[in-house]
Amino acid sequence: MTINRRWTLARRPDGPVAAEDFALAEVPFVAPPLAAGEVLVRNRVFAIAPTIRNWLNPPGRSDRGSIPIGGVISGMAGCDVVASSHPDWQVGDRLIAMARWEDWSVIAPDAAAVPPFRLPPNMDFAEALGPLSLNSLTAYFGMTEIGRLSAGDVVLVSGAAGSVGSVACQIARILGARVIAIAGGADKCAWLRNTCGVDAAIDYRGEDVAARLAELCPAGIDLFFDNVGGAILDAAIDRMAAHGRIVLCGQIAAYDGDAPARGPSDMMKLVYRQLRMEGFVVGDFVDRADEARAALGGWIDSGALKVRVDLRHGFDAIPGAFVDLFSGRNAGTLIVAAD
Repeated sequence: MTINRRWTLARRPDGPVAAEDFALAEVPFVAPPLAAGEVLVRNRVFAIAPTIRNWLNPPGRSDRGSIPIGGVISGMAGCDVVASSHPDWQVGDRLIAMARWEDWSVIAPDAAAVPPFRLPPNMDFAEALGPLSLNSLTAYFGMTEIGRLSAGDVVLVSGAAGSVGSVACQIARILGARVIAIAGGADKCAWLRNTCGVDAAIDYRGEDVAARLAELCPAGIDLFFDNVGGAILDAAIDRMAAHGRIVLCGQIAAYDGDAPARGPSDMMKLVYRQLRMEGFVVGDFVDRADEARAALGGWIDSGALKVRVDLRHGFDAIPGAFVDLFSGRNAGTLIVAAD
């Protein structure tokens, strides 16, 4: 008998997420009949992403919904299509899609909150979820389209040692900006300076962020790529140049809290400085994935862009990898191959 292994939500996290918040269920699997527009996929590689933490909170905390107790955890995965009732997806196609932490998932591509990304024939799942992942595509479109990056800009990136932030820093540097990174810990800051080539790095755990920004950005910040929110967002707004742009990619500061992510403490600063603040999701750019992959791949091949991938193996490793993501025990983009 075929078994479908599933990681489910055992309890809602109270503060930092823990491995005990998840439970493994093994249920008999029989391929179900598919409704029109549905496909059955086999999940091969799982992306361990911080945004999943939002969906573990009680209902009402996330626009993308709340996973019920006992429900299977949702997340992006590299999948093989094994059966299809969708005209655009055939058996044998490979895609990156919003699936679940399980071996087999039924998905409806046209109704997905994040449209599936089709893999080119010469790309494997580790590459598609690592160097050319949706995280890298998020950094690319966040910087070039939402942030409207220009050469000579002063760019600030929070959460800069993460898989999105580190690529965002390097894209800004490659395109001619002066880049300041914010990360937690001396080692991460050193890696950002020495490997990613940022002009300066601020350790928010050991330094006064506001004071360092005043020192490093005397003429203001033109573009802030925000992965964190909270107090760091306020500190950045205080140093924004007139007509500056703020790209809202994530709000990590609020993920483990018991309240929604708060906005800026003084909205009039946005008014008087004529600032633009815009959120986005990478699914907005699904039709331009090849463009981003071509640019990113060229920079990687030339050595201009460094991407770290933390590839782990085994379906049983998924919850531990997720916990490691929030405790800083990962070294780069974190993915797990089901094997």
